[in-house]
Amino acid sequence: MKFYTVDVKNITCDVPLSNFSNDALNSLADIIIESGGIIRPLILKTTGLETYAVVDGYFEYYAAARAREKNPRQCEMVNAFVISPKNEDEIFKQVAAFRKLGSDNKPEVETPIKTNHSEIISKNNDFNLFEKQVNEIRSELAQERQERQKLYETLKLIESQIPKQIIPLDAFNGLSLLELTFRLRTAGFTDRKAVQVAESVEKERKNKKFESLKDVLARVKIASGKKQIKGISGDKMVDIVDSWSRILFI
Repeated sequence: MKFYTVDVKNITCDVPLSNFSNDALNSLADIIIESGGIIRPLILKTTGLETYAVVDGYFEYYAAARAREKNPRQCEMVNAFVISPKNEDEIFKQVAAFRKLGSDNKPEVETPIKTNHSEIISKNNDFNLFEKQVNEIRSELAQERQERQKLYETLKLIESQIPKQIIPLDAFNGLSLLELTFRLRTAGFTDRKAVQVAESVEKERKNKKFESLKDVLARVKIASGKKQIKGISGDKMVDIVDSWSRILFI
C-alpha cells in the first residue's frame, strides 16, 4: 500500500451518495476548503489506468468531491493510500476489523463484508456526532479569524498614531497649520515660537511654494518687538532635518 495524491475526478464509489447527510457533507467540504485539503487519506484500489475505487473513507470521498465542486482549483487532488493487488485481501480484512471496532456501540451501522472480500460497503445514516464535531471545528476557525481581525485592527490603530517620516521641504509646503506646529515642537521650538513660525510659513507659501530649505530660511520671518527677524536659524534648520528624519514609521 502506497501513499499518493489522486485526482478526485478519477475516483468512483459504489456506496450511494444518498446514504450520507447532505448538511454533514457540506460542512466537511467547507472545512476542507478552509484548511487547504483533507487530512484523513482515503483508501483506494486500482480499477484501471489512473482510475480508482473507494475501499474505505466513503463519506470523506463525497466530502472531498463536494469541496472540489465548490473550489475546483484548490480541491482538485486528495490524499490516498492505494492498495497493491497482491495484498488486497489483507487490507480488506484490516479495514473490516477497524469498521467493526468502530461499530461495537452502534450495531445498526455494522459494515457487511462480501465473502470474497472484494468490496466493503459502509452504510451509516447517523451523523449527528460528526456534525457536532464539524460545527465545533468551524466555530474554532471562526473565532481564530475574529481574533486575527482584532489584532489587525489594533496594529492599524497603533500605526495610525505613529508620526510618519516626512521630507522637511514637503512638510513646509504641505502640512496643515496644526500639523506643522506639532512638527516644529518635536524639533525643539517653544509652543509660542512654533505657532509664530508655522503662521509665517503658511502666509509665505500661499504666495509661492518654497523651492528649498534655504528659501524657507530666507522668507520665514517672525516679530521680535518692532522688528522682523528670521523665524528659523541655520542651526535650527539642521535640528529640524535631523529630528524629522529620525521619526520612524511602520
